[in-house]
Amino acid sequence: MSDMYGLLGVSRDASQDEIKKAYRKIARELHPDVNPDPAVQDKFKEVTAAYEVLSDPQKRQQYDMGGQGFGGFGGFGGGGGFSDIMDAFFGGGGNRGPRPRMRQGQDALIRVQVTLAEACFGTERDLAIESAVICTTCKGNGCANGSAPSMCQVCKGRGETQQIQKSFLGQVMTSRACAPCSGFGTVIQDPCRECAGEGRVRARQSIPVKIPAGVETGNRMQLAGRGEVGAGGGPAGDLYVEIVVEQHEFLIRDGDTLHMEVEISFAAAALGTKITVDTLDGQSELVIKPGTQTDSTVSLKGQGMTRLRSGSRGDLIVHVVVMTPTKLSREQEKLLKEFAKSRGEVVGDSHTKSKNQSFLGKFRESFGR
Repeated sequence: MSDMYGLLGVSRDASQDEIKKAYRKIARELHPDVNPDPAVQDKFKEVTAAYEVLSDPQKRQQYDMGGQGFGGFGGFGGGGGFSDIMDAFFGGGGNRGPRPRMRQGQDALIRVQVTLAEACFGTERDLAIESAVICTTCKGNGCANGSAPSMCQVCKGRGETQQIQKSFLGQVMTSRACAPCSGFGTVIQDPCRECAGEGRVRARQSIPVKIPAGVETGNRMQLAGRGEVGAGGGPAGDLYVEIVVEQHEFLIRDGDTLHMEVEISFAAAALGTKITVDTLDGQSELVIKPGTQTDSTVSLKGQGMTRLRSGSRGDLIVHVVVMTPTKLSREQEKLLKEFAKSRGEVVGDSHTKSKNQSFLGKFRESFGR
């Protein structure tokens, strides 16, 4: 590791003013505008790095105590190092060149609503969107009548102008984006009337998209190159299609499992029966076993949602609710009492009524559906 005091030509007990004066003197001699030799520029970087350390009391104390982190004069404890000093003294440290007129377009996002059945089996849509497309009149170059951009006469195509400023180092040259050409280095003398020189226009277009089976709300599909065309006829960004699955009338989704609720009579629950239920696949027959209780479930295998990656399907879980009759005729009441008596059941005891919420009611509250 080189000696920083030696690089600046000062003693270890030099004051801050002495260090500053020494650096100014050396910087004038080694500045790249004065001496562009690569070896000299490397020396200038070392001297500047040394000045950054020795001009900061804390960094200087760490260096004097043999602190680590100063090898090669890089990374001085969180500062920007040489590049920060170059930016402050010399206006960014070099020629950036003209900006390209052709730039990358932005991505676009559109939300598409699908039914639960469409989410299960997949579907196709034609999306009508309005976005930036390439101007067909000028083919994206922004010029009218088949002309082309001409070189800016102010910056001579460099895209930037230079100014001489005075500093403690003497005269320093700084560079800024050329105002007349906005840093492009060229000027459009006769802009296209259709796009006003942008090379793109807003237009409505129809984009076909295939929505795969098994999608869920929040899933996004990326359509590469179908987003906004960039300025100057630049490449288009991507279009992201976000899926929103509509809530079904009586089916509730939980991943690849579907849930539904059916009501059966007291007699059907006791004796057993067969009923027909509506599913995403059409109507299916459901067998209710004798003695079925409320909150019992019956599974219909493979009639749930399609799994997005495997293509297989989950199950449909049917939740059974036994409906207790609320109005009985005298004859029905008599028969029911005789039935209870034959089973040794006590009729007429007072019981506290419980207002139990159905399974799907609880399910909707839990999942916010």
